[in-house]
Amino acid sequence: MKPNNPHILTINGGSSSIKFALFDAADSFRRVLEGVLERIGLPDASFRVKGLNKADNLSRAVTALDHTAAVNALMDWIEKRSDHDALTAVGHRVVHGGPKYSKAQRITAEMVQDLHQLSAFDPEHLPEEILLTAAFHRRFPDLPQVACFDTAFHHDLPRVAQLLAIPRRYEAQGVRRYGFHGLSYAFLLGELARLDGAEAARGRVILAHLGNGASLAAVRGGKSVDTSMSFTPTAGLPMSTRSGDIDPGVIWFLARTEQMSAKQFNEMVNFHSGLLGISETSSDMHDLLDREMQDVRAAEAVAVFCYQAKKWIGAFAAALGGVDTLVFAGGIGENAPAVRAQICDGLGFLGIELDQKRNGENALLSSPDSCRVKVRVIHTDEELVIARSVANVLNLGTIKEPKP
Repeated sequence: MKPNNPHILTINGGSSSIKFALFDAADSFRRVLEGVLERIGLPDASFRVKGLNKADNLSRAVTALDHTAAVNALMDWIEKRSDHDALTAVGHRVVHGGPKYSKAQRITAEMVQDLHQLSAFDPEHLPEEILLTAAFHRRFPDLPQVACFDTAFHHDLPRVAQLLAIPRRYEAQGVRRYGFHGLSYAFLLGELARLDGAEAARGRVILAHLGNGASLAAVRGGKSVDTSMSFTPTAGLPMSTRSGDIDPGVIWFLARTEQMSAKQFNEMVNFHSGLLGISETSSDMHDLLDREMQDVRAAEAVAVFCYQAKKWIGAFAAALGGVDTLVFAGGIGENAPAVRAQICDGLGFLGIELDQKRNGENALLSSPDSCRVKVRVIHTDEELVIARSVANVLNLGTIKEPKP
């Protein structure tokens, strides 16, 4: 039996935050509310909600010394809402699906067991994500839950883009290139089809999700053919605190000169590198842009980020045999005209140019009308992709969205 008024809760758990949103699946996936539990594990954790119903709005401090306490605070709030019985299902963003999971699926005991085994692939995300699903199952045992995998979009990468150049025996253990930000890329491709038509979405497209985590993807025929992240989300571009690609020899060098362990190295490249490591002051791109004229370290952090993004665009243009559309998304990609300008500067030989006025306004179309390559700035919406995926998996109704 399909519910008459299905409401889907989406959960996006991070290392120190839980983002959530509630969608009315019967009303064109109208976003009823959204919120976040932030600074989990710190004394000043906070809980914020913004909704269409003013009674849902709140902003208060919470005691959330770990993810268990944080999700309990969220579920307590859900139970207290007057219409909490309308909740139909929960969709979770799961960062890593490993070699097995290539599409959104209902969470089962078998899947949870598989995810526990995959935790070694992504120890920064998967343990907390498993904890969130278990907590909801204990509190709401009859509520269906669906896992939406960030790796699924890239699951069928061409063999040449999957293989790592290490001994083949490790591939049997699942060590290969996976790619991430797949929920964002799926949304962006759908939006491109809506804006420019299915033919454009099936063309040669480079998608740049630039935020605290940053990656690019090369898409042709509506399929991912390459992406900058690899076995883990640490690879590719330098990010807010992640190093991006790094010479493997650095591990051995630091082990010899500083007696750095593998665990310490992992901590360094994930939490103390990237923009923060180069600038020594901030992991926030907007802070660095404000400081770059006075602080050479901030200027170099911005320059390295933009230079590496430009290199990936050039590499993906080669892999695609050219480019028809370049899409910027994510907190940096959508809101930092100076970064987009620096990345695109000098790419005229690929047909990539920016209109200065449009770019400065974060316009949806930021390239000149006469430009061969369309450069678009699109606000991404991973939560909406999760909600639609849950509805599809649970057959909660007809999902109307453009297909590339």
